[in-house]
Amino acid sequence: MADYRRVTSVLVEELVKIVGAKNVTVDPEKMETYSHDEETDPRYQHMPEVVVFPDTAAQIAEIMQLANRELIPVVARGGGTGLAAAAVPLFGGIVVSTERMNQVLEIDEEAMYMVVQPGVRTDDVQKAAKEKGMFYAGDPCSGDSCVIGGNVATNAGGNRAIKYGTTRNQVYGFEVVTPLGKIVRLGGRLEKSTTGYSLDHLVMGSEGTLGIITEITLRLKPMPQNVIDLLAIFPTIDQAIGIVAKVIKAGITPTCVEFMDNATVKSVEHFLKAKQPHSDVGNYIIIQVEGQSDEDIEDKSVLLDELCMTNGALEVLVADPAKIWHARKSFLEAAREESLIQSKEDMVVPVNRIAALMHEAAEISRKYSFITRIASHAGDGNVHFHVLKGDMSEQEWDSKLKAFQKEIYVLVYKLGGKLSGEHGIGYKRRQLMEEYADPVELEMMRAIKKALDPNLILNPGKIFLVE
Repeated sequence: MADYRRVTSVLVEELVKIVGAKNVTVDPEKMETYSHDEETDPRYQHMPEVVVFPDTAAQIAEIMQLANRELIPVVARGGGTGLAAAAVPLFGGIVVSTERMNQVLEIDEEAMYMVVQPGVRTDDVQKAAKEKGMFYAGDPCSGDSCVIGGNVATNAGGNRAIKYGTTRNQVYGFEVVTPLGKIVRLGGRLEKSTTGYSLDHLVMGSEGTLGIITEITLRLKPMPQNVIDLLAIFPTIDQAIGIVAKVIKAGITPTCVEFMDNATVKSVEHFLKAKQPHSDVGNYIIIQVEGQSDEDIEDKSVLLDELCMTNGALEVLVADPAKIWHARKSFLEAAREESLIQSKEDMVVPVNRIAALMHEAAEISRKYSFITRIASHAGDGNVHFHVLKGDMSEQEWDSKLKAFQKEIYVLVYKLGGKLSGEHGIGYKRRQLMEEYADPVELEMMRAIKKALDPNLILNPGKIFLVE
């Protein structure tokens, strides 16, 4: 890594000249919020030396130019809802918060797009589209608190990825400040392009290591008029997961197919203090489908009911959307209530290998006497496998977790999977990335990082190490 310099009072004064005194803080109490994301393990927390709150791309460009001149590391931060310590300032330096850049700039109903600043909450993007009779398809579970810039930087997934894709599929283009402090627009409001390298797709999902996004043009879609949510309850994980392939083979393209194992259902029930159907034995599959008409929705619902019951469902219910999605999106908070420290594994495998992953992962968990909570975007192969520390000593936890991860990721890669489906690598999974990723793939990534960020200023120490 680079030999970074410390932030001096002189540099702070230069930052004040760029963004104004009220938009710079070195107060440790105020900066504590910016020392961590939603990862609760204190080992992943690092204090910045200064936090700045710009409101224009030009200001961010000046900050990056200053940081390069002085060799000060910079970390961009959106809503702080990440789970991989990607927005944690490992080397102190400057945290650039985009929270003041929080405006919806334009909504074009005829051309069906929206232009937003990076600090707009995802939930507010969805609401703004809905008010105009349109639909923003991105739907991460943290939508009420995460921001759209962070979604783009991490290529956030979420519940609707099976039908609409990840955040990358919702973006026409964006403005970004490069690591060297230049402003450029990537992508464009086009349906296709083979004009050189796809740099917009490269920056999206790079976790703030290749640029700071300052404005985004989002794709909008017509608002679905006919939607239904079904809750299928199964006595076994096998039966629940097994329904996914049957639904797709039946010719139905669901909007969402979400899974919660029985232990997670009970955990959510306790957290919400609200009784859940068949919580004594039930493993949940939540299926959302859209239809062209009431009759189309009815036909799909009947077919889904038949498929689920044939596959051993205890019951198939028409769910109250607010209640069932609140339950599903409470998974993280419910598990955290049980154990503040946990390892949030975010594995992804081919959809037809989910059942194999669940089985073998359960066996590995039992081997180490781990308590686990499992939820999954089952329709796209993404499994959130949370291992709870509980009352384990630090020494036992560290030892067992390391051994568990070695076994679980050997399994994931054997099944054709990857380390992360949507949470990203950040700092937390960096060592795993260097251990399991193809060495040639890592070599290519490092070459790109060094070419675009020669001083290794922007979000250093994330995803992989660069010498």
